[in-house]
Amino acid sequence: MVDFFASENAPFAVALCLVALIALVEIAGLFLGFSASHALDSQIPDLHADIDAGGHFSPFHVDAHGTPESSAGPLSQVLGWLCVGRVPILVLIIVFLCAFGLAGFLLQALARGLAGFPFPPALVSIPAFVAAVPAVRYAGLGLARIMPKEETDAVSEKTFIGKVAVVIRGEARRGLAAEAKLRDHHGQTHYVLVEPDEDEATFSQGAEVLIVHQSGSTYRVIANTSAAMSDRRP
Repeated sequence: MVDFFASENAPFAVALCLVALIALVEIAGLFLGFSASHALDSQIPDLHADIDAGGHFSPFHVDAHGTPESSAGPLSQVLGWLCVGRVPILVLIIVFLCAFGLAGFLLQALARGLAGFPFPPALVSIPAFVAAVPAVRYAGLGLARIMPKEETDAVSEKTFIGKVAVVIRGEARRGLAAEAKLRDHHGQTHYVLVEPDEDEATFSQGAEVLIVHQSGSTYRVIANTSAAMSDRRP
């Protein structure tokens, strides 16, 4: 029987415990009007890359002469290969932690069966990490195909400024953000955290707000007073 908390399994047990902790944080966020997933996604740089005809990330685009040229920096290429921007970053972190933890336990079980004793966890962590990285890649590709398109298309969040959003969860006031949804210029829905730009303002669920600027992972908003800009659509 595998001892989950044995010293040789420590890094892999911690990885799986972190998955449980992330789940608890997300559940708590549902009640507090906070989305850890969106907060993480907002800190990831925009991926200026193309999606090819097969729906795969490509860090290159073709210029007017038909020559492929890079459209992303090294970091963006790595993140794009891992499907960051097409799948919420928190989901990819969970996939990595699960793959790393399970691979580590499997390798230690093989070590006990073949050698009669577990290997040092630092040594086993190397192949476990190597196995987890492609797992993130292929799980991300699979999830990107089945997740709603509105949540996976990469759109620069700076374009959200000037858009009208509707508060859908929580009450927005200074120091406490609420979750709102908006539609970009493609008609796709995005979910953002909003906070009043004015100190005394509050916005309850169902309120229409106008995004005026970005402040870290949240957007400052004011009341939408223009019926022409209303975004109350099903």
